[in-house]
Amino acid sequence: MPARDNFHFVMRIGPVQIGTHRDRRGHTKHAAVCTNDRCGWSADYSNQSAAQLAARTHRCRVR
Repeated sequence: MPARDNFHFVMRIGPVQIGTHRDRRGHTKHAAVCTNDRCGWSADYSNQSAAQLAARTHRCRVR
């Protein structure tokens, strides 16, 4: 069965987007993804405050 890419809550902090989704086990996860070209940074977190903190402190090395 293919994975679903349904984000039901999306917010943006600077160049980072945070989206809430359910993983394959049905747990709620929060993905933080940098949208700058050639950055490639992304991470999954179990709570939204951790994802927001990561988004606020993320510094792209690409300029």
